[in-house]
Amino acid sequence: MIPTREQAFDLLKEYNQNESLIRHALAVEAVMVHFAELLNQENKEKWRIVGLVHDLDYEQYPEQHCIKVREILEENHWPEDYIHAVESHGWGLCVDVEPVETMEKVLYTIDELTGLIAATAVMRPSKSILDMEVKSVKKKWKTKGFAAGVNREVIEKGAEILGMELEMVIGETIKGMQQAAEEIGLKGDL
Repeated sequence: MIPTREQAFDLLKEYNQNESLIRHALAVEAVMVHFAELLNQENKEKWRIVGLVHDLDYEQYPEQHCIKVREILEENHWPEDYIHAVESHGWGLCVDVEPVETMEKVLYTIDELTGLIAATAVMRPSKSILDMEVKSVKKKWKTKGFAAGVNREVIEKGAEILGMELEMVIGETIKGMQQAAEEIGLKGDL
């Protein structure tokens, strides 16, 4: 079975009621679609769906994050490549499933980054991502106490395995999130 976006969103809502987790899923989905387009990938819908469900098990099974998701997706007859992609975003953090495909490497890289960018956006006078620039994120990046839960090493390692400059990854992630600004609650005053 190849899951549709609607099926993926329904499954996400079945396992997640926390609005901030749902907004994060929507942000990652938007960024994955943006990178699929940027990198001329054929199956943008697959990128979208994997981004949307990447934290499927996080709310109900935080101690088994990226582990319990296999069971959930297998029960729903999801293809192995989708399952592997979702698992691999926790590489070195909660699982030893390494991101191999380009899609998996992008997810690994941008997952934490979307959190840092969202935190930066809400601190701006406009409370918006629409007028955000890379330099704003880089400035907050250096403040270790800001968004302290964001693993900056994962983002740096991800950019390295993608063969992309960190500034480019940040800029493209911002662009992806801008496309979903209203959905993810970061339109602000603009």
